[in-house]
Amino acid sequence: MADSSSLSSHPSPSLEPSCTPQSGGLPLASLLALALAGFATILTEALPAGLLPQISAGLGVSQAMAGQLVSLYAIGSLVAAIPLTAATQRMRRKPLLLAALAGFVLANSITTVSGSYALTLLARFVAGVAAGLLWALLAGYATRMVAPHQSGRAIAIAMLGAPLALSLGLPLGTWMGQHLGWRLCFASMSVLALLLMAWVQLRLPDFAGQPAGQAFALGQVFRLPGVRPVLLVVLAYVLAHNLLYTYIAPLLAPADLGAQIDRVLLVFGLMSVLSIWITGLLIDRHLRALSLASTGLFLLGAVLLALAMQLPAAVYLAVAVWGLGFGGLPPLLQTALAKSAGPAADVAQSMLVTSWNLAIAGGGMAGGVLLAQWGVAAFSPVVLLLMLLSLAVVLMAKRHGFAAARP
Repeated sequence: MADSSSLSSHPSPSLEPSCTPQSGGLPLASLLALALAGFATILTEALPAGLLPQISAGLGVSQAMAGQLVSLYAIGSLVAAIPLTAATQRMRRKPLLLAALAGFVLANSITTVSGSYALTLLARFVAGVAAGLLWALLAGYATRMVAPHQSGRAIAIAMLGAPLALSLGLPLGTWMGQHLGWRLCFASMSVLALLLMAWVQLRLPDFAGQPAGQAFALGQVFRLPGVRPVLLVVLAYVLAHNLLYTYIAPLLAPADLGAQIDRVLLVFGLMSVLSIWITGLLIDRHLRALSLASTGLFLLGAVLLALAMQLPAAVYLAVAVWGLGFGGLPPLLQTALAKSAGPAADVAQSMLVTSWNLAIAGGGMAGGVLLAQWGVAAFSPVVLLLMLLSLAVVLMAKRHGFAAARP
């Protein structure tokens, strides 16, 4: 077992000769394969939310029960990410990535043909388990394909699939489900995962896992300087985000924008894509500045919502600012965590996946309580407090976690 005091300086596991990162251009075909894996993961997770009436009719359950397809997916990721990543540290990376994608093929195929609500829930849990493993792999895989000074940009490209899935994939999937049937959507996701497996097999390099005797204990990784501040920002920032995103429909009601929810989400998605593009250009040199800008922009968006929740133009502006702040957050957090954890990056990323899903679940539950007890007016103060906490942590973590780039 590796000594925790040496993790951040320990050399990365040896690469195959043909897999050595190049100092030239980025391996775009390989990084885009990882981005497409993230796209498939997020779209598989979110599809039921846009197709609740169709799924509930198809399975003979209420829409509330159909909504649990999203919950089981999140639970699968939550419970599996850390133990599964820790147990597979010594496995080669490409077979592990292929196994995660095969989990999506299996789960979405079962969802396509299942007439049983219980079996469909089980399939969604399996998909969530595959997602937990895949998300823990993506950042480490991306950084090992490039030179160290390109790691942030590589992670940003690999994370591009997530905002694209929400801004473009989900509206398209919802349209398909409404006009062609919801089962065809999940069949399409199985086909996409199969094609992606072929792409990974042909174009992605393979990397060794951790050598024997160099597996990393969770407690050792958690105590590394910089890891805890990043995870705290994950919890606070993503909790604030999901309070707003999960309950966007009631939040739009005071401004009479309920019928424009698709347009509001499109604005959020497009600004998120712009944010990732900006982040990809600057992340390797300005990680700290971008992290401060991300938290500051979301804080500004929350202030706008608090002050002008009844004005449609102000709501659109607030959502645009919020999307601009949030879009680049996943690569920022994953890059900060990868730099803090060094060769233990995959284990640290599994902690990020778990923290992220805890925040998603917490946002749904806390938002439900706030909405039932005090209404939408209670959301803004809570979000402001969470974002002030996030900003304070980023400001204080200037040596470890969200450190400025060294010349």
